[in-house]
Amino acid sequence: MSAQAARQAAAAEGIETLGREIRQLRKAQGLTLAALAGRVGKSIGYLSQVERNLTKPSVKVLQDIGEALGVHIGWFFQADPGASEGERRYVVRAGNRRRISYSELAPTDYLGHFDHLLSANLDGELVLAMSRYEPGGSTGDDRYSHQGEEAGMVLKGVIDLTVGNETFTLEEGDSYSFPSHLPHRIANAGDGEAVVVWANTPITLRS
Repeated sequence: MSAQAARQAAAAEGIETLGREIRQLRKAQGLTLAALAGRVGKSIGYLSQVERNLTKPSVKVLQDIGEALGVHIGWFFQADPGASEGERRYVVRAGNRRRISYSELAPTDYLGHFDHLLSANLDGELVLAMSRYEPGGSTGDDRYSHQGEEAGMVLKGVIDLTVGNETFTLEEGDSYSFPSHLPHRIANAGDGEAVVVWANTPITLRS
């Protein structure tokens, strides 16, 4: 298959998986179709058809959906159309990581905190991601909680991990795990960038 044919085939597959990408991200953020419809200004029936690939949304509508879910429109399409089907399904290249936001109103830039998805998709029970914290960066001043369990490891720098009423200082190579219903918070405790790889189950992409 020529490179052009491969790109065309990948583009066609991207269109076919668009609805699945929207559904996965919506569910990972704990949103119902009704809630997303309210944000986008479309009917529940219309969005249901989009998620089932029965309706192809215009670029404007797709931008509105992306904004409602806190992502750029490019989130819904594979960044490397020349990759094989298996690679697109199972592998994330370092240059193709997708930035995670948590709602249309809550990017984490102001916190000095940047999350990227390391999992190839959200169609499962577990998600793997990476967080970068600038000096002074954190998940916020408030502790938060949600359903499930999570674990992580510090790849770079020093962090303060608060779980419940206890705070632990973790350095490069240290790891952690805890039930996510306990209120928790992470803050950069050093003078340089801190990097943490983490996973949680079931998938939760909301603070």
